[in-house]
Amino acid sequence: MVLSIECGSDKVPYVQLGEHTLRLDLEELNEEYRERSRIELRETPENVDRALHKLRTLLKDEEDLNVPLDEPAFLIKFLRPCKFYPDSAFRLMKRYYKFKYKHPELSSNLMPITIKHVLEDDVISFVAVRLDHGCRMMVVDMAKWNVKNVTVTDMFRTILLVLEVGMIEPMTQVAGVHVLLDMHGLTLSHIWQFTPSFAKTALEFIQECTAIRLKGIHIVNQPFIFKMLWSIFKPFIGEKLRKRIFFHGTDISSFHSHISKELLPKAYYGTLDIPELPGSLLADILIQYNEEFENCNKIGYAKGI
Repeated sequence: MVLSIECGSDKVPYVQLGEHTLRLDLEELNEEYRERSRIELRETPENVDRALHKLRTLLKDEEDLNVPLDEPAFLIKFLRPCKFYPDSAFRLMKRYYKFKYKHPELSSNLMPITIKHVLEDDVISFVAVRLDHGCRMMVVDMAKWNVKNVTVTDMFRTILLVLEVGMIEPMTQVAGVHVLLDMHGLTLSHIWQFTPSFAKTALEFIQECTAIRLKGIHIVNQPFIFKMLWSIFKPFIGEKLRKRIFFHGTDISSFHSHISKELLPKAYYGTLDIPELPGSLLADILIQYNEEFENCNKIGYAKGI
């Protein structure tokens, strides 16, 4: 089967994968998700209006932070993970953009074309269909990581960009994200790429700065040497994140107790009959949204902080 990018009448690019369609879900929430957001995130018309007004007021006083105050969708992507508490959303935005300002090597010029080689190698990808309760799932496949082609900085930048994709999808803002770390093929050359300094920086972002509902990190097929890698990251993992990390080893049934196998492609230990999506095609889909990513790169702190 030859896979290609198509566009429907709504001009949204997509790839048809058998009976399933991969596309970015940028539409407003449907009735089901509006009700979920009301129950889980306090999203009511009154709370939204109140939170938007207060958040705009707070941001106007943060003069060095350049953000589109007149775009409710932009502000809501920070309000939803904070359950529409504007002060919490304001603090999250400051942490998020201060991190990007302080670490330009990880976040500047973050465009699909700059991380296309990572996606082409299928080191990082995401499942084409939504999982239980509408979650997205990002996959990191260590066996496909060639450290000569992809640096650890490339890896982080790709994860950051994929998470930004999740941040702009209203459904994902509500449903959240799972991460699958497949450690099959982990080698010492992989472990040597990580330093305590990098681990601390990466976990600072994941735990303090990301505006996404992280539902779970699932680690499978970890070999004995995984203990070396874990020892680098463990000192910087807080209690909240620790409760969301699940070590499944080779017990895939344990993994399936969290994620229904019927919603997982065979490549990711499921039973869903769906063609594999080449990473190059995923990159090309994201490149269709270059204008949106360019706008994201213009937002943030403009001066020293």
